[in-house]
Amino acid sequence: MTHILQLDASARPGRAGIHEHGSHSRSLTHRFVSRWQAQRPGDTVTYRDIGGTPPSFIDQQWIQAAFTPPEKHEPWMSDTLAESDQLIDELVAADILLIGAPLYNFGMPAALKAWVDQIVRMGRTVEYDPSTPEAPFTALLADRPRHAIILSSRGGVGFEPGGELAHMNHLEPGLTTVLEFIGITSVHSIAVENQEEGGEVLAESVAEAERRVDELVVQLQKTTTVSTKKVPVFQ
Repeated sequence: MTHILQLDASARPGRAGIHEHGSHSRSLTHRFVSRWQAQRPGDTVTYRDIGGTPPSFIDQQWIQAAFTPPEKHEPWMSDTLAESDQLIDELVAADILLIGAPLYNFGMPAALKAWVDQIVRMGRTVEYDPSTPEAPFTALLADRPRHAIILSSRGGVGFEPGGELAHMNHLEPGLTTVLEFIGITSVHSIAVENQEEGGEVLAESVAEAERRVDELVVQLQKTTTVSTKKVPVFQ
């Protein structure tokens, strides 16, 4: 059984093509999961709408708790890190991390950055050893193969690798850096462009993104191992 963690980060609550002012990234993540489960109905999904219910921003208490050795934790620190622990547990359980994220002002939405800050944590997803300065970090999610899929939407065009505006796109590169840092190195990206122009060029971009999503589902279903591991249930 393959387990998918689906994150939607768009501030728009609905799906494009179905709801007024709906989100294209939400439409793509929905399509991916629907196509996946049509062929593998036994596979499971944990869904988190971080665009609608953003994770908490980290603060001074979070930092103090996160960087205090577990054996020295004070009682309040467990409560402070409880949300982070749940988000990390969800990520650790996943074989596929599916992220729907629009490009906001050249980067990721604040809600998604809040999730990133909650799950990049010493002792849980990465370890640090100052005695090996040539390679001080150990990615703790490199324990088994995992895939990450970033399904995005952009107002303009040319933000893809090699495009004339690629240097202004800090969404996929930023997420890829974070994911590789914690051990998820197989990262796939698909985006809808031309939202601002709309019309036929947007429709063509949507159709191309949907085609690529369908192809990626087929590709990953051929390569992902069907396992019998038990997956925790998250509420």
